Amino acid sequence: MRSPSISRVLYLPLGRLGYREALAIQRGLHARRVGGEVPDLLITVEHEPVFTVGRSGSEGSILASRTLLKREGIEVIRVERGGDVTYHGPGQLVAYPIVDLRDRGRDVKGYIHLLEEAAIRTLSSFGIEGSRRNGYPGVWVKEGKIASIGVYVRRWVTMHGLALNVATDPAHFAMIKPCGLNVEAVSMSEILNRPVDLAEVIPVFVLKLASLFDWELEEAELDELLEEYEPTGLD
Repeated sequence: MRSPSISRVLYLPLGRLGYREALAIQRGLHARRVGGEVPDLLITVEHEPVFTVGRSGSEGSILASRTLLKREGIEVIRVERGGDVTYHGPGQLVAYPIVDLRDRGRDVKGYIHLLEEAAIRTLSSFGIEGSRRNGYPGVWVKEGKIASIGVYVRRWVTMHGLALNVATDPAHFAMIKPCGLNVEAVSMSEILNRPVDLAEVIPVFVLKLASLFDWELEEAELDELLEEYEPTGLD
């Protein structure tokens, strides 16, 4: 993937947020990036429990009954990203880069490769060996799948992204076939056999990602971002 010179990217750490609210923020900022109203952005967030179903997905990959999902407070939401069913929930690092790939050679595969590489290098920092599997986007360890990737690209601007399991609830993952596959989803806490806090992992991942993409990150508040960047009228 062709790398441009170092670029300024706004970083929005949203903390813990429901999926629908985060999705609305993503879609709004994606539209503004398409319109040239804002620069590239990186969002990190932790979600409340939710199963999302991608464009090629089927709710048949959800193994739990609607009654059980309701009792556990897990929503099912269809989204525009690629891929099948995945889980988001507490203890998971979710990263949503909103990036114009026209500045990066319009290379979607290269973009996904860098997302995987950022997760692999983050895991390595904690003594965990992650790897790729040909034909299956995401990151794997010998125990199972530890990171999922599903992206959406419109007018060469990305949204959705990567989810890295840090200290997720294995009972929730047991309710689905992750990405439609008969695999076990695992977390960093399970592999290391100790509690791992998102606060330990997020800064490491963000720095790895910024280094790979040649980003100079500038932390921003959502309200300030919306006030600072006014619509330009571009389509």
